[in-house]
Amino acid sequence: MSEFWLISAPGDKENLQALERMNTVTSKSNLSYNTKFAIPDFKVGTLDSLVGLSDELGKLDTFAESLIRRMAQSVVEVMEDSKGKVQEHLLANGVDLTSFVTHFEWDMAKYPVKQPLVSVVDTIAKQLAQIEMDLKSRTAAYDTLKTNLENLEKKSMGNLFTRTLSDIVSKEDFVLDSEYLVTLLVIVPKPNYSQWQKTYESLSDMVVPRSTKLITEDKEGGLFTVTLFRKVIEDFKTKAKENKFTVREFYYDEKEIEREREEMARLLSDKKQQYGPLLRWLKVNFSEAFIAWIHIKALRVFVESVLRYGLPVNFQAVLLQPHKKSSTKRLREVLNSVFRHLDEVAATSILDASVEIPGLQLNNQDYFPYVYFHIDLSLLD
Repeated sequence: MSEFWLISAPGDKENLQALERMNTVTSKSNLSYNTKFAIPDFKVGTLDSLVGLSDELGKLDTFAESLIRRMAQSVVEVMEDSKGKVQEHLLANGVDLTSFVTHFEWDMAKYPVKQPLVSVVDTIAKQLAQIEMDLKSRTAAYDTLKTNLENLEKKSMGNLFTRTLSDIVSKEDFVLDSEYLVTLLVIVPKPNYSQWQKTYESLSDMVVPRSTKLITEDKEGGLFTVTLFRKVIEDFKTKAKENKFTVREFYYDEKEIEREREEMARLLSDKKQQYGPLLRWLKVNFSEAFIAWIHIKALRVFVESVLRYGLPVNFQAVLLQPHKKSSTKRLREVLNSVFRHLDEVAATSILDASVEIPGLQLNNQDYFPYVYFHIDLSLLD
C-alpha cells in the first residue's frame, strides 16, 4: 500500500514499552511495517508560537499535498503517449517515494534546525510558493501551445464537411487565375457517385465537360472537383443541393495554405523544444516539493507532540505502513488499545462510537490519544 501513518508517543519508559508492544502485535498480526521516524530537536520557542505554528503547518501541509498532486498530473499530461513511464519522473532525491519516506532524514543544510521554528516553516512556505508560481507560468505556456496544436490537428481529422483541405488538395486540382472559370469542390455521398458522374455536367449551364475528379474520400463520401463559369456558381450550388451534393466553400490560396503548414510545423517544433526542459523542471521541482512536504509532516509531529505531551521535549515518532487496506481498522484498534492510557476518555470513545465528547470529532477519527498524521501516496501511483 502507498499509505503511511505517522504517529508519536511520549518517550518515557512506559510509552517506549507501549511502542514495543505495538510493534510486536502489528508484526505478529501482519498489520503494518513499522520504522522509527527521526525528527531533530528544534528550538521550541513559546507556547503561543507553537499554537500559531500548528495552524500554519496544517494549512501548509494541505497546500504542499495539493501542489505535488498537481505537479504529478502535469507530468502525466506532458508525457501523453509515454504515461507508462511517469513513475520514473516522480522521485524524491533520486529514489522512489516510498523509499524516501521510510528512510527519511532531516535535511540540515536546507532547513537548519538551529533557526527558530518560525524561520524554518517560513523557508519551506516560500520555497513551495515559488514552485507553484513557476508551475503555473510554465504549464500555462505549454498548455497554450498544446491547445493551439491540437486545434490545428483537429482541423485535419474531421470529416469532409469540416476538416481543413489544405493538406489534401494541390494546385493542379484547380483552374486558377481565370477571369471566367472557377473550380469548385463538391462532397458526394458514396451511394450517389454514379448519379454525380451522370448529372454534374447538366446541373447548370456552362459546366465544363469531363472536369470532375475524385480528390479523396472518407467513410461517408468523396470530394470531387468540378469546373464551371463563375457566373453560374449560385445556380450550380442550388441544383447540387437539390441532388444531395454539397459544395464545400473553399478557394485555393497558395499563401494561406503555406501559412497553415508553416504554423503547424512551428507549433510542432516549439512543443518539441519545450517538452524536454519542462519535463526536467517538473522532475526536479516535484522532488523538491515532495521533500518539503515530508519535512512539513515531521514539523507537525514535533509541534503537536510538544503541545500534547509538554516539555521537556521527549517523544518517539514511528512510521507505520499498513499492509492491506482491509487491516487498517484492526490496526487502528491496536493503536487505540496500546495508547489509551494517554487519554483514557478519548480512547474509550473512539472504541465505542456511542460515547460522545463535546468538541471531539471522534466519528470522523479527527482525534486520537496519540499524535497522528496521514501520508497518502496512492493518488501519485
